Amino acid sequence: MSGTKTTYNDKVVRQFAVMTVIWGIVGMLVGVIIAAQLVWPELNIGFLHFGRLRPLHTNAVIFAFGGCALFATSYWCVQRTSHARLWGGPLVPFTFWGWQLVILLAAISLPLGFTQGKEYAELEWPIDILITLVWVSYALVFFGTIGKRTVSHIYVANWFFGAFIIAVALLHLVNSAAVPVTLTKSYSAYAGVQDAMIQWWYGHNAVGFFLTAGFLGMMYYFVPKQAGRPVYSYRLSVVHFWALIFTYMWAGPHHLHYTALPDWTQSVGMVFSLILLAPSWGGMINGIMTLSGAWHKLRDDPILKFLITSLSFYGMSTFEGPMMSIKTVNALSHYTDWTVGHVHSGALGWVAMVSIGSIYYLLPKLFGKTEMYSTKLMTTHFWIATIGTVLYIASTWISGVMQGLMWRAVNADGTLAYSFVESVKGSYPFWAIRWLGGVLFLSGMLIMAYNMFKTMAGGKTQDMPVIAPAGHHA
Repeated sequence: MSGTKTTYNDKVVRQFAVMTVIWGIVGMLVGVIIAAQLVWPELNIGFLHFGRLRPLHTNAVIFAFGGCALFATSYWCVQRTSHARLWGGPLVPFTFWGWQLVILLAAISLPLGFTQGKEYAELEWPIDILITLVWVSYALVFFGTIGKRTVSHIYVANWFFGAFIIAVALLHLVNSAAVPVTLTKSYSAYAGVQDAMIQWWYGHNAVGFFLTAGFLGMMYYFVPKQAGRPVYSYRLSVVHFWALIFTYMWAGPHHLHYTALPDWTQSVGMVFSLILLAPSWGGMINGIMTLSGAWHKLRDDPILKFLITSLSFYGMSTFEGPMMSIKTVNALSHYTDWTVGHVHSGALGWVAMVSIGSIYYLLPKLFGKTEMYSTKLMTTHFWIATIGTVLYIASTWISGVMQGLMWRAVNADGTLAYSFVESVKGSYPFWAIRWLGGVLFLSGMLIMAYNMFKTMAGGKTQDMPVIAPAGHHA
């Protein structure tokens, strides 16, 4: 590169990083509200009842909070590892403003009851088209940047980000295929059991790619960076990548055990889910072992605390998922709070914590500071978030197993031993504990926002110059 020094495009990273924290608070606040609605039913007011707010909560935490975290970290990572400025010109700000518009439209349409009724794919067709435009732009920017890289090597984090971008595009296009009736109403292009199968191929791979592959990209960049150590095994990272993305695609039917889905399809889903344990744990071990020789840093580095704890939760969730996919276990667990506990073990423990750690890493750099405003507040946030997560998942595990056992208990004459309302009554104290866990996690996010705004105050926001790779003359 000769002549003028080019800079990285950090403006878009800055925008997405700040919105990650803000949407995290919004999404988790809605989660706390719906958890409270189970404990205090009188809080179900008008159209702001559990049934309308629950999809708003899932969309806000997955696509607003998680999505902004993925955009911010992938844009930061792909520039630094490619030694190149983001490609795409006006497409770059479009991905930011387009994504914020998607979130805003979701926040308006879901409480009003405009929904396709598909898990994680509730948004109606005009919003789906906007999502497609933003996502294609995202893919062009990401792969365009890799195309103009000034190093031959493509670092493994970019493999995970790239696979997540391609897979989510495929999943979204296929599952959201619909016949529009009006601007706010459409019908799925599929019917009956095929619709269910495509929905859970999508639903489980939203977990597998949006909430796993993308965040593993985050892990493979920020854990070695913060630990100051090379990734434990590069070979394992590549094996982990291919095994994970091949196997995940087949696991969806485990959401449909004991339904009208053909039995063999359910079994295929179960077998692939069990195989998934190996690549998942390969990734966890690779991340945690990166700390070899640097374990002492965990003592006083809150960013590493978040990142390494997130990997521990990732390991637990990816052990629990395959176990719950076993048909006999699923007969007990399905439709109970155990599933909710499993989801939040992954969502709070893995996704949120690795995002929080990564955003804490980025914020000072994005605003020209050497470190966050308060390390003590980061440590406080870590402990509040960890205790909140443990309270949440322990209470839902216990209530879930209890529900499963109560629903299947029969008297000697074959009649049910408990009515449904008795299982609700039994769950009540655990729902209160779960609400408390959510309140703690939300409180941690509020501490993070305070810390973030204090760090931003008086900060400089100029973009950093692109660093030429070794042996490459500027």
